[in-house]
Formats: sequence, C-alpha cells, structure tokens
Amino acid sequence: MSEALSVVLITKNAENQLEKCLQSCAFADEIVVVDSGSTDRTLAIASTYKAKVIHQDWLGFGPQKQFAVAQASHDWVLCLDADEWLSDKLRHEIMHLLKNPRGYAWRFARSNKFMGRFLQFGEGYPDYSLRLFHRQHARWSDDAVHEYVQTDSQVGTLAGDLMHESGEDIALYLTKQNRYTSLQADALYLRGKKCGVAKLVFSPLTRFIKFYLVRQGFRDGLPGLVHISIGCFNSYIKYAKLIELHRLGKSR
Repeated sequence: MSEALSVVLITKNAENQLEKCLQSCAFADEIVVVDSGSTDRTLAIASTYKAKVIHQDWLGFGPQKQFAVAQASHDWVLCLDADEWLSDKLRHEIMHLLKNPRGYAWRFARSNKFMGRFLQFGEGYPDYSLRLFHRQHARWSDDAVHEYVQTDSQVGTLAGDLMHESGEDIALYLTKQNRYTSLQADALYLRGKKCGVAKLVFSPLTRFIKFYLVRQGFRDGLPGLVHISIGCFNSYIKYAKLIELHRLGKSR
C-alpha cells in the first residue's frame, strides 16, 4: 500500500498554467491550493480537480509555501508551482517511490522553458529542486524569495524532470526579476551584508564563466545566451541595490 500524498500549490491568477499542472498530479490523494486573491478562473479550474482551496493573503514565498504544507491532510507532500508540471517519467517515479519510501526528502531536475526552448544546460538545467518530502522531516525556509526546503534527512534524487513553463515573454520575465532582486537586496541588507565594487563587478563575471562556459550554457543557443545575460545582470543589479540601501540607510 502506497503512502498517501498531498500535492500543495500556491496560486494567484494562474488560469493559463494551472490546468496542465493539475492534470499531471491528478493521481495524488489530495490537492491543496492556497490562493492569495485570484481574480481570474484559477479557483474555478482548481474546483474541477476537486482541490481543497484556501485563501491566504500573501506572506512571502517561503512562509506562503510552508502555510500550504501545513494545510495538507497527509505528511507526504509534493510542492509545485502553478506553472510547473510533472513529466511522465517523474510522475511514475513518484508513484513507485511512495509504495516503499527509502528516505524522507527527494529532489529532481527542473527543466525551464525560455524563449520557446526547454533549456538543457547552463543555469537553466538541471536546476535541482527539493519538492517531495515528509513534512515531519522537512519544511520551507522563511525567505521571502529564493526560498528552499530545509531538511534533517539525506536527500535522494529522482531521474525524471519537473517541467517549468511559465509562458512569460522577456518583458514580463524582466519585471519579475526586478522584483526578485529588490527582495534579495532587502534580505541582505537586513542581515547586515555589505558589498563593494569588487563584488559588484566580479559576481556577474563569475556567474557567466560558471554557467555559460563551464556548464555549457552556450549549447542552448540564443535562448541560453539571453538567459545567462539576464542572470548576470541580476547579480549586478542585486548588489547595486544593496549598495543603494546602505547609502540610504534603510530597506524598502
């Protein structure tokens, strides 16, 4: 007999992506959707998959996801975003694993679609994500952005891919990255971190060498080049914002 599984998601205005996500995890014993105020068809779509829908005002990524985990009926949880879906291979692996779990925390590669292509190299892949865990042995961090799962268990790896298909164009992607870098700079400032010119200049360069050259992001063609270029700019602008916060003497 398999362990019962709750799939948990956080949503807001996700009607364009949600159905594909829910279709891929319909095998779960329960689907929990924590919504922070959708005004589109998100809640209607969730109801067609008999999801348990709960409203929660936005708490930040880490706290919002941990709140969702706490609403699940089962200890085994699979955490997804609305713009993600399970590949057939990953779905079958999860179903097989839950028949006889050999650990309490599992990660798998995330394949990110960018400029019409699922990236296979560089910063866009494998992008390992720990998303399947027993909640008595793991929890989401409290980070407002770039949240991650903390665990006291050894982390296993599944071979299937989690597919990430946001449907964003570059303009929307850049808007999101601008918000993320502000949140990152605020978090660093509140922890008392500082940045000098060397960090500002060499962090983007190091990132480019690591992901575009060493991890062969160039093999993803033009999408790979644009993706790492934006990533390097993010590194630069995050630290520029941190320097600005220190000069202003306050966070946003």
